[in-house]
Parts: sequence; C-alpha cells; structure tokens
Amino acid sequence: MAKIIMIVDDEADNRATVKSILESNGYTVVLAINADDALKKWTTKKPDLILMDIMMPGTPVRDIVPKLKGTKIAYLSVVRTSEAEKEDLMKSSNIVDFIQKPFDIDKLVSKVKKLVG
Repeated sequence: MAKIIMIVDDEADNRATVKSILESNGYTVVLAINADDALKKWTTKKPDLILMDIMMPGTPVRDIVPKLKGTKIAYLSVVRTSEAEKEDLMKSSNIVDFIQKPFDIDKLVSKVKKLVG
C-alpha cells in the first residue's frame, strides 16, 4: 500500500509541484492549504508524513504541530533560518526534518523515502 504524504502549503504552485513529484514516485498525496486545513484532513487521512510550509496565513504552524501527534513532520521553508531558529523549530518530537526551498527534486524524494521507509 502506498504511503500517504500530506503537503501543507498556501502556495498552489508549490503544492502542485511537490504533489506531481511524489505521485510520480508512487506516493499517495493529500493537499492542505494551511495549518487548520491540515489538522482537519489529518483526522481522517492519517498521513505517514506531512511536508509543511512554516510561514502561512491563519493559525500559526507552531500551534498546530503539537496536535498532530504520532505523525512525522518535515518543515518546508523558503525563508533562510539560522541554526538557532532551526533548533527552536525542531523542538517538537514529531518534527523530523527541515527542507529548504527551493529544493533539489532528487534530494526531496530521497528525504521522503528515508522518512517513510
């Protein structure tokens, strides 16, 4: 059975691009437009991994992450962050990676494979 990856990003182009990449590598993809949408869909879809943009309108991502217990989350960020900021963002136990945008397609697929097996 295909692993389910949720992509949470407020930019439609980013969602479509990552969805296309992951589906072409055999993953089932669920899309969410913000943190609240992700939480709502998470309750029924139960993804194996969530790829989540850090900066989105609406409820702050930091407020939603603790509610997604038991699901691995990798942050996607276009914003350059310092090591101290990364450490702070990675404090939650379900945050497993930090992927800088723009990303290399092969590296993205490799990271996803590593994270979901």
